[in-house]
Amino acid sequence: MAKKQSGSSRPAKQIRASAEAIWSKPLTRRQKSDLDRIAERQRSADAGKIDYSDIPALTDRQLAQMKRPRKKLVAVRLDADVFEWLQRFGGGYSTRINHVLREVMLHQR
Repeated sequence: MAKKQSGSSRPAKQIRASAEAIWSKPLTRRQKSDLDRIAERQRSADAGKIDYSDIPALTDRQLAQMKRPRKKLVAVRLDADVFEWLQRFGGGYSTRINHVLREVMLHQR
């Protein structure tokens, strides 16, 4: 009689992979066919049939808020523990630094 798996069974070993390894991995036949099907559906869609009449026009203020602020390249020296904490959340830590600093800036106004 085989041992029955339960919810408390030991979890499988996690596999680590870098983003580069994931992006450079070739697609399977099924993935290619799924992408081809989606692309065909998008090509055949007629955007002219969409009714935009119930969507209000954007104000000048709203349009002005959509502009992204210019970025400036700077070098910053951070304490090692602060940098490691930022990296724990994954890639994009420089964007995260910017968000944290922006929140502090907005609360100071």
